[in-house]
Amino acid sequence: MRLSALLACLCLLLSTACAAPQARDASVAFVVVRHAEKAKDDPRDPSLSEAGQERARALARNLQDQPIVAAYATQYRRTRQTAQPAADAHGVTVIAYDADFPASALAAQLRRDHASGTVLVVGHSNTVPDIVAALCGCAVSPLAESDYGDLYRVTNAAGATPQLTHEHF
Repeated sequence: MRLSALLACLCLLLSTACAAPQARDASVAFVVVRHAEKAKDDPRDPSLSEAGQERARALARNLQDQPIVAAYATQYRRTRQTAQPAADAHGVTVIAYDADFPASALAAQLRRDHASGTVLVVGHSNTVPDIVAALCGCAVSPLAESDYGDLYRVTNAAGATPQLTHEHF
């Protein structure tokens, strides 16, 4: 009888120890970027230029150590091509979203669908600041048509205020 009680206590201790790291790691990071440089091959839906393809690879290298669990891009070629190298490196499929979808609704959907890991979101110069602002609840400066390589990371830890960092890649 004592042995079974001892084993039950050990199992309880082990299950508590195993569950504790999951509670601490309950955070999600949203990485939001504008698509990379576009080519002049199609005025309505251009692909990436050589420089844009290199920037997309640079983004993938920048995110190589991140636990990417999802990648989102608008329906346009340039955003999908920007997301693809990072998505491929992490074995995830690029999920399309409508570029005209309101930023607040997209942010709510992203927060609802992802509670942990890193989520890549690729948008446009006129949508990225609004998406970031909706995710962090803060003001974000507009992007110029010539701005490329801005990376916004919004980190949400359970019960904490979202934190925004801005870097270049």
